[in-house]
Amino acid sequence: MTAEPRISRFSPEYDQPVRGDPITAERYVSAEWMELENRNLWPRVWHLGGVLADLQEEGDVIRHNFGRESVIMVRQADGAIRAFYNTCPHRGNRLILGDVSSAPRISCSYHGWQFDPDGTLVHVQDADDFAGGNPCGKVTLSELRCETWGPFVFWCMDADVAPLREWLAPFPERLAAYGLENWVRVLNLSCDCDFNWKIIRDNFNESYHLPTIHPELSTFINDGLPTTLFEMYPSGHNAMWMIGHQATTRKDYVSGDVPPGLYEAAEAWGIDPKAYRGRTDAIREAVIAAKRAHGAGRGYTSYAAMSDQQLVDYYHCTLFPNLTLTMSPEQCQILRTEPHPTDPEKCVFQHWCLYPPVAGMTEVDTPVGKARLAHDAIARHSRYGDGESLGFVADQDLSIGTTQQQGLNSRGFRGCILSGQEKRIQRFHELLDDMVHGRRA
Repeated sequence: MTAEPRISRFSPEYDQPVRGDPITAERYVSAEWMELENRNLWPRVWHLGGVLADLQEEGDVIRHNFGRESVIMVRQADGAIRAFYNTCPHRGNRLILGDVSSAPRISCSYHGWQFDPDGTLVHVQDADDFAGGNPCGKVTLSELRCETWGPFVFWCMDADVAPLREWLAPFPERLAAYGLENWVRVLNLSCDCDFNWKIIRDNFNESYHLPTIHPELSTFINDGLPTTLFEMYPSGHNAMWMIGHQATTRKDYVSGDVPPGLYEAAEAWGIDPKAYRGRTDAIREAVIAAKRAHGAGRGYTSYAAMSDQQLVDYYHCTLFPNLTLTMSPEQCQILRTEPHPTDPEKCVFQHWCLYPPVAGMTEVDTPVGKARLAHDAIARHSRYGDGESLGFVADQDLSIGTTQQQGLNSRGFRGCILSGQEKRIQRFHELLDDMVHGRRA
C-alpha cells in the first residue's frame, strides 16, 4: 500500500530530520523535568531581557525576572550595556525591585551596600570591620554575558554559547530589511497563566489550530497548507511564511465579494475592493503595487529595502526555546512564555508590539486598541482570565492552555499524535530532549 504524500510544504533548503521521540506528559507536569530545564536548558540559551529604549543614560537599569533567577542590565558610562545577577554578594538580597530604574549607584536595601553601574562595590557600612580590610573595589556583582540586536537587549548565563547574532541565525539577516533598530515598543503586556510554558510554544510551532482557534484571520491571511511555507534552520529555530492580503484557500473566498478584513486592508491603500469582486486573490498584488508607489510618501521609508513577500506576508519566527517574533512591515509582535519559579504547571506569558516610527504618525492600532506611538504607551501585568486582554488573537491562543494542561494530567493521554505540518513541534521537543539530558552543547 502506497502512503499518501503529506500536503504540508517544508522548504527543501531549510528542512531537518526528526527521530520521532515520544512527546509524553511528564515534560509538562513533572517537577523533575522542570529541574532538568533549570539545570541544562535555560543557562544555555540567550534570553531577551528588554529594549534599548529603557537604557538611554548611564545608570539606567532593566530588571528581568526569569523563573527563580533575576538579572539586571545596566547602561555604562562608555555606552556599553552590562548584565549582572540581581543579588547582593553580601547576603544575597535582591538589589533592584522594579522593572525599570535609574540611579548613579545600585544600592542594597538591606545593609546599604552600594555598587557603581559597572558592578564594583564602592560603599559599605563599617568598612574596617571585615577580615582582609575594606572590601570596596575588591567585591563585584556577578556578571553575565550581554549583547544587543536591533532594539533588543539579550543576556546569557553560559560562556560557551555562541555569540548572539550567530545564535539568532538566520534572523538578523532575514529581518534586516525591516529596519527594526529604531522601532518603538508601544505594547508591553504580560500575565500569569495556569499551564506549562511549552504549551504555548507548541502552539506557535504549528498553524494547524488557525481554522479552529483563529477563524477570523482566514479572510485576510491564507492559512492553506499548499501556500504556507515551513522552514527549520540548523540553528534550532524555525519559521513559517503565511501569505497575507489574501483569504484562505480552505474556502471559496475568491469568486464572491471581498471578505471583511481583506476589504479594509485594500481600502487602507486606496484600492477599491468592489472592483475585485470575483477575483479577490488579486488584491495582494494590488497592495504590493500601492505600497511601492505610496509607501515612502506615507513615511514608510523601509519599504524600499523589502521584498514583495515582506511587504504583504507574515513571517512567523519561532526561536528555540521560548521566543516568537511575528513580522509584518508595520508591526513586530514578540510572544514569549517563561517558566514559573517553582510550579511546572504555571508560566508567564508576554506580548510586546513594536512599530516603526513614521513621520507625522502619532497613533497606531494595537491588538488591544488604538494607542499613542510612544514607548510602552500600554503596559500592564495581569492574570489570565481576570478580564484584561492580551490582544484578541493572543487571548484565543491562551484560551486553550488551561484545559490542555488539565488534559495532559490524564492517565488517558499517552503522547502526542502529530500531523506533517506539526513537524516543528516534533523537532522542538527533540532539541529539548537533547538539551535537558545533556546531549547538546
